[in-house]
Amino acid sequence: MCGRFCVDQEIPIEELKNIIAEVDRRLRATPGTEQLKMPLGEIFPSNIVPVIAPNKQRVATPFPMQWGFTLQGKPQVLINARSETLLDKPIFRKPALERRCLIPATNYFEWQKDGSKKIKHALKDPLAQLIYMAGVYRLEAEKPLPVFVILTRDAALGIRYIHDRMPVILPKEARDAWISDSTDINGILSTAMNDITAEAV
Repeated sequence: MCGRFCVDQEIPIEELKNIIAEVDRRLRATPGTEQLKMPLGEIFPSNIVPVIAPNKQRVATPFPMQWGFTLQGKPQVLINARSETLLDKPIFRKPALERRCLIPATNYFEWQKDGSKKIKHALKDPLAQLIYMAGVYRLEAEKPLPVFVILTRDAALGIRYIHDRMPVILPKEARDAWISDSTDINGILSTAMNDITAEAV
C-alpha cells in the first residue's frame, strides 16, 4: 500500500517548484478554496497535494486535489486502489476510464516490521529526483476539490522485504499515456517501474 509520501520542496527541483507554484495559484484563484492549505513535506491521507491531470484542452496540468475517496458512513477515507482489480470495482471503474492522474513526489514511505519494531523507509527512484505515482480521481458533492487514490501493485523484488505492496510508479514514457484517453489501462500499468531504492530514515 501507500499510506504516506513526501513532497520535499527543499530539494532544488525546478519541475516540482513550478508544479507547486501553479497549484498555489489555482487554490487562491478559485472561489471556495482560497483559505485551503497545501502542506508540503510528509503527506498524510486527507491532505491537499499537487496532482497532474488533463485540463479541458487535454493538456497535462497541475491541480490541487485531496487524498482519499469518502466512504459513506465511515470516518476514514479510501487512499489506495489495487491496480489488478481497478476495472472490476464499481467505485474505481468510472474514474479509471475517465479521470486518471499522476501524483508527483520526491519519495514514498513504507514501514518494515522487525519483531515489535517498525522501521520507516524512504523509497525513491535512484536515477531521478521525482517519482510519479499513478492515480484516479473523482468529484464529490461535499468537497471543494477533486479527491484521488493512489494505485498499488505487488512490490518489486528488491523492496519486498519491506512490504508486499507498493504504489504504481510510472516511467517518463508512460505518463502521458496514463492521463490520455487511451483505453489500454492494463498495458500502461504493466510498464510500472521496478528499480526502486530504499533507505531507512
